[in-house]
Amino acid sequence: MKQVLKIVFVVLIALQACRTPFDPEIPSKEISFLVVEGYLDTEGKRSELKLSRTVPLDSSTSFSPEKNASVILSSQSGQQFQLQEEEPGIYVFERNVPEQDVYNLEIFLANGERFKSKPLKPILTPPIIDAGFQKDEEGVEVFVTTKGDENADDFLWTFEESWIYRPRIRTAYIYDSKIGTVRDRTAEEDISLCFKNESSPDILLETSSRFQDQVVFKQTITEIPTGDERIMERYSILISQKAIAQEDVAFWEILKKNTEDIGSIFSPLPSLIGGNISSVDNPNSPVIGQVSMGVVQEKRIYINRVDVSPWNYLDPQFNDCIISLEPVFTQFYASTFGSGFVLPTIPLMAGTTIVGYYVTDKRCADCTLYASPVKPEFWEDE
Repeated sequence: MKQVLKIVFVVLIALQACRTPFDPEIPSKEISFLVVEGYLDTEGKRSELKLSRTVPLDSSTSFSPEKNASVILSSQSGQQFQLQEEEPGIYVFERNVPEQDVYNLEIFLANGERFKSKPLKPILTPPIIDAGFQKDEEGVEVFVTTKGDENADDFLWTFEESWIYRPRIRTAYIYDSKIGTVRDRTAEEDISLCFKNESSPDILLETSSRFQDQVVFKQTITEIPTGDERIMERYSILISQKAIAQEDVAFWEILKKNTEDIGSIFSPLPSLIGGNISSVDNPNSPVIGQVSMGVVQEKRIYINRVDVSPWNYLDPQFNDCIISLEPVFTQFYASTFGSGFVLPTIPLMAGTTIVGYYVTDKRCADCTLYASPVKPEFWEDE
């Protein structure tokens, strides 16, 4: 028995010794494909068409915008609509157009290349029946319920999240070098209330005909783990529901596998994604893209921390944030607060007179270091 164990041990050591790191060579040749993606709303909602280029695997950026292109949407009835480049690679469409018409998208790049879409037939997306959330042991699940019909069977969902972000320590005071003392902050100088915004990173697809009466019941849109900062106070999510044609589903399914299974040898190659965009001058010119049109249905919901209590949000990066035990007195304001790295928090009173302030680090009390102080236009307070 001891001899057998010894042999097994030697074999295991040998196998371990034979393991060598696999470092595949990445081709140095840069392959740049045009990437086109967008869903154009036909009822005037702001829609974005993104034009970009594929980037090498070792690139430091994930988005290489295709700038200064001319993008035109043409209807078979003779109307033309120019999309405006709002920022590099982002072309905006905001028009109310007839859903019964058929359209073509034409793209003229700055280098002279031309691309066009297959005919685009708008789809009337059914409304969202319900949008809500439910808490469980894992956290909070956000969901929608909808119902498909004979013209709209396949659905694509996207979402945009916004939430209030607060610093660990709040202060209503600021050192003003012009007057050489500490004063109350104005509303414009407030650093205790900020907002964060993020767009959905996932591709959410479902086919309504898989369900009885084509009712998609409580389709999961996103899940928020317990203690996540998004519900540290108040959270909002705008859910967009888009019906897509059956021939578009294959593109989104392959793209979903590529984005979720990166690194797998079984993942479809980008060159196999295809789409409904092609080159005018060279049919073999590679392009990845899918453009759809239709009515976008939207629903916004809010979640307050009190709705999901106990939430127990705590960011460990601020565990060492404290308010000083020793105050900074008046004569030391300039030398202490002048750099901006330390902020006054709680006043020290001598009778009715403020003679100093207890302080904290700026990183612990200034939410603008991590989020935007600008309140979103759509935001509704409780």
